[in-house]
Amino acid sequence: MERIRKEHKEKIMERIRRGGSEEYETTWEGGIPKSKKKSNIKKGKISRARGARFELKVRNELIEKDWIVDKWSNNIDFEKGKIVPAKRKYNPFKKVMVIGTGFPDFIAFKKTSQKNYQVIGVEVKINGILSKIEKEKCSWYLKNKIFSKVLIAKAVMNGRKINIEYIDFVKKYVK
Repeated sequence: MERIRKEHKEKIMERIRRGGSEEYETTWEGGIPKSKKKSNIKKGKISRARGARFELKVRNELIEKDWIVDKWSNNIDFEKGKIVPAKRKYNPFKKVMVIGTGFPDFIAFKKTSQKNYQVIGVEVKINGILSKIEKEKCSWYLKNKIFSKVLIAKAVMNGRKINIEYIDFVKKYVK
């Protein structure tokens, strides 16, 4: 027990020493210091900004193609087997609650005939790869006929220009 306390104390002291360096940034969570590399913090900010810009580009392109687009603010509760409002996330940098953490990113409508609409879900991923949980959610949406299609918007580099490629979930993942 004493050895564990000593090791824990040494880890905390190491984090405190790192916090004073120019390479690491230390924050205190519940009285425990957490050290992160400043280079990783900067990469995260750049990645989030890049993803937000790409998401806006996808939305604008869908609007140009005559889709009615809105942010999807729901998620799936697999235990209950139904759609629930997505939990809000706290952004410590802006000191606000962030809305819009649902899956997929967008819901889009398009009139197909006098009385019918096509309803699709659009998930924006720069690399175009879904995680295992995201694949399960897409399958659930399609199986329960929430969306007629789920598209994955992927960034494709054409020289310095970023183009958008839409991948149908069924064609890529369902076998």
